[in-house]
Amino acid sequence: MYHAAIAGTGRAVPPTILTNAELEKIVDTSDEWIRTRTGIRERRKAGEGDVLSDYAVEASRQALEAGGLVPKDLDTILVATVTPDQPIPAMACLIQNKLGAKKAAAWDHNAGCSGWLYGLHVADALIQAGKAHNVLLIGAEFLTRLADYTDRATCILFGDGAGATLLKATRSDHGVLATTIRTDGAGASFICMPGAGSVYPPNRPETYEQRLGFIKMMGGETFKVAVRSMTDVCKQVLDESGFAASDVTWLLPHQANDRIITAVGDRLGIPSERCIVNIERYGNTSSATIPIALDEYVREGKIKKGDLILFTAFGAGLTWGAGLVRW
Repeated sequence: MYHAAIAGTGRAVPPTILTNAELEKIVDTSDEWIRTRTGIRERRKAGEGDVLSDYAVEASRQALEAGGLVPKDLDTILVATVTPDQPIPAMACLIQNKLGAKKAAAWDHNAGCSGWLYGLHVADALIQAGKAHNVLLIGAEFLTRLADYTDRATCILFGDGAGATLLKATRSDHGVLATTIRTDGAGASFICMPGAGSVYPPNRPETYEQRLGFIKMMGGETFKVAVRSMTDVCKQVLDESGFAASDVTWLLPHQANDRIITAVGDRLGIPSERCIVNIERYGNTSSATIPIALDEYVREGKIKKGDLILFTAFGAGLTWGAGLVRW
């Protein structure tokens, strides 16, 4: 039976760097406060005229080139994002057109920071079912445009960027070994943006007056649930595949907070030198964190054939998941 294998990766991030020192001039915070609580030193910020789908296309072209395919070879494009170019149509449709991938079905899904992992789960299922053979999976966000720069607890976290992953059907012993995804809608208020939907549309006065069109978070509550949930699903995919944490070459978690990453690694017994971390340079780019970090390590030659990579993420919804991949 076919399953999905990662054949190519790519990334695109804005050139503009927003440092902690620069944030000190905007909001009541400090470099030390941000670093000690999050591990972030800087993040990328999109320019005024930048368009997110253009960044997604650039990352996608890199992934296609690395995987030896051209856009016309694609049959599916999945885009994980909470910050599309516009609400309608799906940004995946815009990307399909810009790429010239005329044969590909294309759609967005919103699973918050877990979006790329949700996409990996769906892409592997489509390939196993014989409904797809070449899937382009993209995580792309311009989160700085939804950041409330009057809220020092949240605006310090977010950065912008896009990462792309090309998945091909294979019968080999490498590729996706197991995935799992989870949801708990009772925690929807932990990470949310109440405004700009049908409850509080943009033309409602309270949407603007109460700053409902910005991301809001309950950080302490989220931290506790995230660590426990990510650890549990990581253990599940390892057990399903017959591996132990000691077999894992790399743990690649969503880059939300350095303390969350450390706590998950500690609970799994995976030392820091086997954890992929780049949050200090990019901040939290939501669905884009995993594919951006993956592409960095692939292109730097740190990920090698045969490596066992454990992915995990946690995000708005609440959503979380894990995936185990043999490179």
